Amino acid sequence: MDTVVEVRVAIHHHHLMTPSKDGRMGNCCGIKFESITDGYSCTQCKFYAHKICSNPPEEINHPSHRCKSSLSLRYNNERFKVRCGLCGGKIEIYIKHYNCRTCDLKIHLGCAKYHPPATIHVPQSHDHELKLELMERCFTCASCGKEGDEYPYKCHECELSFHLFKGEPPKYTDGKCRLCGDNLVDDEVFYHCSTCNFSLDLHCVHYPPPLHLHDLNIHDHELILKPKQISFTCTTCGLIGDRSPYFCLQCDFVAHNDCSGFPWVININRHNHRVSRTSLLGVVDAVCGVCRKKMEWTCGGYSCERCRDNVFHTKCATREDVWDGLEMKDEPEEDEDIEPFEVIDENTIQHFSHREHNLRLNKSGIFIEEKSCKACTYPIYHHSFFNCMSCNFFLHESCAKLPRRKRHVLSNKPYILSTKQANYSQCEACGVFYNGFMYHCEKNRLDVRCASVPEPFVHQSHPEHPLFYMSPLDGGVCSACNEESSHVLRCVEDNCGFILDFKCALLPYAFKHRVDDHFLSLCYGENARSGKYWCDICEKETDPKTWFYTCKDCGVTLHINCVLGDFRGLEPKRRFITKRETKTTPYEAVRNNSMSRPLCSRCKSRCIFPTILKTDFYVDSDIYCCSITCSTII
Repeated sequence: MDTVVEVRVAIHHHHLMTPSKDGRMGNCCGIKFESITDGYSCTQCKFYAHKICSNPPEEINHPSHRCKSSLSLRYNNERFKVRCGLCGGKIEIYIKHYNCRTCDLKIHLGCAKYHPPATIHVPQSHDHELKLELMERCFTCASCGKEGDEYPYKCHECELSFHLFKGEPPKYTDGKCRLCGDNLVDDEVFYHCSTCNFSLDLHCVHYPPPLHLHDLNIHDHELILKPKQISFTCTTCGLIGDRSPYFCLQCDFVAHNDCSGFPWVININRHNHRVSRTSLLGVVDAVCGVCRKKMEWTCGGYSCERCRDNVFHTKCATREDVWDGLEMKDEPEEDEDIEPFEVIDENTIQHFSHREHNLRLNKSGIFIEEKSCKACTYPIYHHSFFNCMSCNFFLHESCAKLPRRKRHVLSNKPYILSTKQANYSQCEACGVFYNGFMYHCEKNRLDVRCASVPEPFVHQSHPEHPLFYMSPLDGGVCSACNEESSHVLRCVEDNCGFILDFKCALLPYAFKHRVDDHFLSLCYGENARSGKYWCDICEKETDPKTWFYTCKDCGVTLHINCVLGDFRGLEPKRRFITKRETKTTPYEAVRNNSMSRPLCSRCKSRCIFPTILKTDFYVDSDIYCCSITCSTII
């Protein structure tokens, strides 16, 4: 594996970085470089820097810069808008650029190396030769009449200035670069041929793909670039393209012009095994494990050598939110996962979280009043469970089998199971506060329920179609609670639109509450009944179109939050400390099961939720908080 190297001085990035060649666009120099380039990737965030940008010359002389001073390399420390004098694009804060201390000209590193021509002749716009004028700002373009604040092309005979290459894409175009397909952004540099209806952005002008390409990692024969709009299915990645592919004259191979340089063996968060790149999937009726769209069996992609039906589009598998950015071709396989428990006999285990005593399996289906699982902190109802033979320790059978290391869709790094929590955490997926076992990955935290959500996920409210996680960018409004979330599970069937956030997807189908002698059942909303619904706990109106709990025997309707409360993920009788600014408060999660409900110290109402917080920090008597709003937990 490449060693971590310190390039912080050259790139001005505050984390250590690793040599990498993973196909990402660099964010170091202000313009896009070719999509595949040697560079450095940050080990802690998404920063990626081109290798050629790491040690640029300290001073240069620009051919269009008529000031006597040289251009010096410097960091941009100005938080207000700073723009490149050549392309007009923004120079991001803390990014290196070239600057003239005399005339204050600022230029991107890329624009300094690959600058526009100093002199041009455009007879359709002006009869005379035009020169790039770096000594003039704030002009009126003689062609379009619009004001400009960058450096223009100027005719010194007529004293006219132009920003010939800037403006809106013509209406008859699709507004995209013919080669890369990126949008042509208004008021940024691009080139256009009206005769051919051919547009190029500045990146593709500086870094055009070669007309001929012979790369054995892509294809055995020489490939030829066809720079036109044409619909095709890429043989390399299996995705649809609409412009400028490479094609082979000897066979039917066709590929995107940027489909190259993909790693051979990688780890992704959609599968627990490594996946390898192949030029031919050979799996009929396969569906990509990331985007859930059909894959062409004759195209390339990634597949698992152990699980042949697990296949992935090349570009889906190498997305930043899916792949960790590491090539694993020459790296040894990770150690096999350590089992979470040792089997003593058919019904007895020793779990790694409770080594001092053995645990015995109980499949009697009995209801254990007010006992909760140490891992997920949810009650022990009629589930199979393990209980300690010597003390008051319980684990659901499913929780006892949780792997000690696993991958999850919310991070491209593996999660590690931790059984010791000194305090509490907030789950990244569902937002619930919990103090049971947790899966952690760097700064990310998941409770074990969210970490155990499988793909596909089948919910009783939507049994006809399974649900899948797409990406944080594909968040939506939950069909259960009508609230928006960035982490959702969705139905991918056409015209369905069913969505569940993690919090609603994991609501217990049945729950026991002191308000009723029977188990409460989760109801997925009703449209048929007329009249108003009232919650028997808070005595406020409920919306029948959203999910709620009900008793099939008694007919009561109850708000979900009234049944479960804000502290549903906190194990009772566990103490923890909250820190808010300079204020530290000790709390204990307790069951709200006394004869009279305690009075909340903040909202002055009788606490209605099944688990509440208690503190004896301030006075001799206990003080209670019934919700997150009423506590200092956040």
